[in-house]
Amino acid sequence: MVDNQNMELETHPWAPFIPEGARVLVMGTFPPQRKRWSMDFYYPNRTNDFWYMMGLIFMGDRSALLRPGSRDFDLDRIKALLCDKGIALNDTGRRIRRLRGNASDKFLEIVEPVDLDALLARMPECHTVATTGEKAAGVVASLTATDVPRMGEEVTDARGLHIWRMPSTSRAYPLKLELKAAHYERLFRSAGIPIP
Repeated sequence: MVDNQNMELETHPWAPFIPEGARVLVMGTFPPQRKRWSMDFYYPNRTNDFWYMMGLIFMGDRSALLRPGSRDFDLDRIKALLCDKGIALNDTGRRIRRLRGNASDKFLEIVEPVDLDALLARMPECHTVATTGEKAAGVVASLTATDVPRMGEEVTDARGLHIWRMPSTSRAYPLKLELKAAHYERLFRSAGIPIP
């Protein structure tokens, strides 16, 4: 039997990214281990589809958020896009334990979830939360006293917050990038975020 109490407790490494006038809050579960980071920001793993998907949705090119001639993400372009579109980022886990020493949500214990109410209080124009995967969706459902929506669908909580469950952007989730992008594009359009 595994003694979870003696396992290392990790605290989220980044502050929430909240652009002025943010309209959508995208929430994953927790960053991968530092050895998997290619940058010091959300969705840092090169094998995660998130930034490729965002480039495809907003710029028509899956490589648009990479540095020219490189496999590295262009953090300045990423932040500029998020600010331009009013997309905030944070994760649902504030403190966690990795039960198997990897990034898999299946083996992630959320010890302390994010304070979602405090986070939303900093974003008065945000009425939409999107979770990137099943575990994040479950955490947000518990924090908002809502049901977990079906993948690609939404529920609304008592205050009128629209909560979407989106497909995971992990490559382990078996859905083509273009199909993931179609789900997220629908979410962004629903929240009034302009897409070319």
